[in-house]
Amino acid sequence: MKPRYRVTLTEGERQNLESLTKTGKTNARHFLYARALLLCDEGPFGPCWKVADTAQAMGVTTRTIEHLKKRFVEEGLEAALERKPHKNPRGVTFDGAFEARLVALACSEAPDGRRRWTVRLLAEKAVELDLAPRVSHMTVQRALKKMNLNLTSGNIGKSPRRRTPPS
Repeated sequence: MKPRYRVTLTEGERQNLESLTKTGKTNARHFLYARALLLCDEGPFGPCWKVADTAQAMGVTTRTIEHLKKRFVEEGLEAALERKPHKNPRGVTFDGAFEARLVALACSEAPDGRRRWTVRLLAEKAVELDLAPRVSHMTVQRALKKMNLNLTSGNIGKSPRRRTPPS
């Protein structure tokens, strides 16, 4: 099968990539991509490795190498080395203020007819109190775990007793 994208590096690009792979200050992804481009170079100074051989040598899939070659040919060297920024980055939904209100809610009296709060009850109450538009019970669980709160022990704010091993 004929290769779709041919990487032919200029002498300047080749020197730039070689300097990236020889200095100890390059992050792992840049090193990997630079080395892969050098191995795939079909120019006069390149070794022109096959995609499968390059992928095996670099420890990645052939698809990664093909995408790298495509980015290089279509967008240039800088675009091939850098990750594209996400189009719609998600904002922080649950900040420290949310967690503080959640902990205050968990430390309050349980609703009528209940002995204690559950994570599902806390999630429902957080939405009802308009702390957030929607909250998963797993989000509540992670927030409480991060604060080292334990709903099952009945002692909110105290970690469960640990038994000491017999001597």
